[in-house]
Amino acid sequence: MDVTRLAAVDTARAARMLSEVRSARLSGRPAPVAARPVIEQSWDRMLRSGVDPDHDFRSGLLSREEVQRRRETSALRHVLPVLREGLLSVADVTHQIMVVADDEGRVLWREGSPRVLRKADGLGFELGADWREDVVGTNGVGTPAVARRPVQVFAAEHFVRSHATWTCAGAPITDPRDGRLLGVVDVSGPLETMHPATLAWVDSVAKLAEARLRERHQRSLERLRAVAAPVLARLGGRALVVDRDGWTAAVTGMPYTERVALPKSPAGGPNWLPAIGPCTVEPLDEGWLLRAAQEPVPGGAARILLDLRQPRRWSVQVQGSAGPWTRELSPRHAELLYLLAVHRGGRSAAGLAEDMFGDPARTVTVRAEMSRVRRYLGAYLEHRPYRFCEDAEVEVLLPEDPRDLLPHSTAPAVAKRRTASVPAP
Repeated sequence: MDVTRLAAVDTARAARMLSEVRSARLSGRPAPVAARPVIEQSWDRMLRSGVDPDHDFRSGLLSREEVQRRRETSALRHVLPVLREGLLSVADVTHQIMVVADDEGRVLWREGSPRVLRKADGLGFELGADWREDVVGTNGVGTPAVARRPVQVFAAEHFVRSHATWTCAGAPITDPRDGRLLGVVDVSGPLETMHPATLAWVDSVAKLAEARLRERHQRSLERLRAVAAPVLARLGGRALVVDRDGWTAAVTGMPYTERVALPKSPAGGPNWLPAIGPCTVEPLDEGWLLRAAQEPVPGGAARILLDLRQPRRWSVQVQGSAGPWTRELSPRHAELLYLLAVHRGGRSAAGLAEDMFGDPARTVTVRAEMSRVRRYLGAYLEHRPYRFCEDAEVEVLLPEDPRDLLPHSTAPAVAKRRTASVPAP
């Protein structure tokens, strides 16, 4: 039974049923119905992390000055008009509020019905509050941030008992430039405001916000391109101009590369970059001028470290003959590189499609993603089948608990790995 749909017809009955499901889960008894998978997975994380279901724990609020500082530095400030236009008018009519939190789960903006805002205060849902999942339990801010997908949390689906009078639907907002989580937008209210369509509504507005961020990025590249054109026209040899995140604005004398993997803090002068090889790096307006050297790209053995220990902080680190460099990974690329590290003998496109989607026919998607991976890691990857080079030493750093491996991932092969090392109850 879909309890969230039942709630649209009979809120009280649905809430009672979820309370029974939650009590059964906490006590180890059979539940009358199964919790939704995304909620069950969150509850499992809460039980393992030690969140107390019977006590409302609240960490210290950020100061007003710190909230303001985060607002001024967050990319979410650019999409607040989109979020307000898409959510606030309806939220106010339905007696709900809109909440926007940053990537650390801190509430930075909160708007809507004054009556509901006062009720939210009673739950600790205040400006500057910490609503990470491992602090306050399953909720519409922290859980979407971990799952990296829209999540609706109704009544006793909240892990902490005192939140069972509340309903919320949250969707993550990611940076289109690098896939990094920027924060979560959430619509919340008292139990009776629950509606099964709310999640789709919030998710659609979050996607509009991401589209607005893509538009801003394209405009910034156009501005950089105007600056770069006369500079590149005067240069000989191979060169390109990229923005601070490595996205290409202009290129001369070499094939177009959509994005270049840059160090976190590029230094001017001689350097070595995976997509170019030896080069010089010079600041140019809001980006970098990269001038390729004439020497061949260095080869030789390399040590590759795939760090998957921290949620949303996945990275690949390469130590080669030209020196070390690190790149943060999107959720999809973290999955792909993990699977290649597990299968050192290699995987075909069909094999990776089976691993990722349970469907060996989805090879087009796999090849497109692997093409993007090869733009920054191509010197250390082979294809037919896809695999790490034989002379590359590959090490994977995993979470202490195997169930915390890439918690956002729904890939069958990853899900199997998450449970393979877990002893049966």
